[in-house]
Amino acid sequence: MTDVLDLVVADRRQEAVGVVSLVLRAHDSRPLPVWEAGAHIDLGLRDGLERQYSLCGGDTHSWRIAVLREPGGRGGSEFVHMTLRPGTRVRARGPRNHFPLEAAPAYRFIAGGIGITPILPMLEAASQTPWTLLYGGRSRDAMAFTEELTARHPAGRVLLHEGILDLSSHLEDLRPGELVYACGPPALLEAVESLVPAESLRIERFTSHVSHEGADSAFEVELAQSRRMVRVSASESILTALLAADVEVPYSCTEGICGTCETRLLAGDADHRDNLLTPQERATGETLMICVSRSLTPRLTLDL
Repeated sequence: MTDVLDLVVADRRQEAVGVVSLVLRAHDSRPLPVWEAGAHIDLGLRDGLERQYSLCGGDTHSWRIAVLREPGGRGGSEFVHMTLRPGTRVRARGPRNHFPLEAAPAYRFIAGGIGITPILPMLEAASQTPWTLLYGGRSRDAMAFTEELTARHPAGRVLLHEGILDLSSHLEDLRPGELVYACGPPALLEAVESLVPAESLRIERFTSHVSHEGADSAFEVELAQSRRMVRVSASESILTALLAADVEVPYSCTEGICGTCETRLLAGDADHRDNLLTPQERATGETLMICVSRSLTPRLTLDL
């Protein structure tokens, strides 16, 4: 399990309508763990409230995140906007990276709204490789970091757009080997998926999009390390069953989008329902996200 870090908010800025950025530092001024473009942290906001935020900047002693205020959300963004100010202490775990920048001859980056956050450091990491960014939002004043983007990158590489993005034009000349990185609201990502071959597409989701039809069945989970057996009913998750059995396991989002609960699978066939593992990773059968995944066999054996 990742160590918990004690951090302090060192700076706060209004980046756009409804979007604030926070610069976080270790409260004792120590260097922070090294991270790569695409990484995120789990930020503990108060008891029982933890949210994942992409790292969109920083250096050896600081991390920067940006948070969109969502009044109809689950409380995390409201807490950030209303409570976190310079000097406020917070706790974090990570960083972890399920959205790494892979080597490619060229990149097409697509961002919608707050989806720009994991893309920002990718532009720096890909500075020696041809790339273009298509970045859109409802209005220009709601799009964070536009001035930073246009100031730091050559003209023609950053394409800013208000309203619905013209994805077809941006992707029509996609060449073999190029990779498309996209992050944003579900409708945008679904549109990108319809236009880009799966082998060329890398996506970061902020909400779960996996749906399943039909009734679930009960199954057993064998814990290899403790030699225990836990029954998972049709109406509960593996995570819920383990917690009820007093098995301590790390978890956070409970939606299959953060990776905190990823667990080694030793035997059995998992019914993967997360938004992180690639088809290739699922085929290996090495891990599963216990907060959402179920079993295709009567028993799963986990490395717990």
